[in-house]
Amino acid sequence: MEYHTHSPEQTEQLGADFAKTLSPGDIVAFSGDLGAGKTAFSRGVLRGLGYEGRVTSPTFAIANEYQTPGGPVVHLDLYRLTDPDSLYEIGFDEYLDGSRIVLIEWSENAGDSLPDFYKTVHISYGNDNNERTVTIGEHTA
Repeated sequence: MEYHTHSPEQTEQLGADFAKTLSPGDIVAFSGDLGAGKTAFSRGVLRGLGYEGRVTSPTFAIANEYQTPGGPVVHLDLYRLTDPDSLYEIGFDEYLDGSRIVLIEWSENAGDSLPDFYKTVHISYGNDNNERTVTIGEHTA
């Protein structure tokens, strides 16, 4: 499915709507342009799951964990991890144990470490500076 948003608030709302399709064990792999709205969409997912606290980009922390009424969520940013072997140093495989929703920005840096099935969200710049194209799908091996 392809959507077009015209503000960070609309991108967040799309994430909140998408959250209704998620449950513990789901993995969402994000890809797209730098600064296009992956964190805004993730913030919306957390809001849609009932989280009311501050949501920040995990770029420097690599992983932020949240407790929501919809279950535990980990928000990962793999932008700085260019070697898939370094994933195991941060305990990546433990996050995939099925007990939480996992949101992974820059998922392409995970290489072959993702499971056979996961949901995908690709966000790119649209025709003007405010427009974003958000493509939601699924990956199966």
